[in-house]
Amino acid sequence: MLKLYGFSVSNYYNMVKLALLEKGLPFEEVPFYPGQTQEALAISPRGKVPVLGVKQGFINETSVILEYIEHTQEGPSLLPAEPFQRAQVLALCREIELYIELPARASFAEAFFGMPVPDAIKEKSKTELLLGIESLGRHGKFAPYAAGERFTIADLYFMYSVNLACAVGEKLFGLDLLAELPKAKALLERLHAMPNAQKVAADREAAMPAFMAMMAAKK
Repeated sequence: MLKLYGFSVSNYYNMVKLALLEKGLPFEEVPFYPGQTQEALAISPRGKVPVLGVKQGFINETSVILEYIEHTQEGPSLLPAEPFQRAQVLALCREIELYIELPARASFAEAFFGMPVPDAIKEKSKTELLLGIESLGRHGKFAPYAAGERFTIADLYFMYSVNLACAVGEKLFGLDLLAELPKAKALLERLHAMPNAQKVAADREAAMPAFMAMMAAKK
């Protein structure tokens, strides 16, 4: 059986978890937090989550895990078979990660944990977030899903990265990042209403108190 290492508050963990659920695959969740201990590094080369445990060993990096699942497991396809369409989905995933997730993440400490972030970093986050959302508007289809007619890996990145970026935009900058993209905003709501997504969200909420206590201890 596949083993998913990580914790339910991680958005990247939840991308893989929802993919497994949507494909109807049995898997075991193994609690695992990022770290630089020998035990953690034996599972994940950078001590990061998520990690997928398979018969041969461990697979790290979310994008690689998702493609591995797609290539090796049964269930509904989350990537187009046609090479050009497949490339479009994967490019959209990378754009969301690099140009929306990463700029937002630079300000997560203040937005979510009350830990001040320098104004220069926040200003850079804001500028890059706006550019990233503009790119999303140009490349995303939202017809009705992020990359077109079918639910794909791009929707996983969209729902678990863009939602966090939107929270940063609102909390720190008073911005509605999807104000000019009503189809994207509507899709975000539909995706989070999916039964499996609601299960993931419930697990996240259940895990949140312990996670926040851990973060407070680090402060």
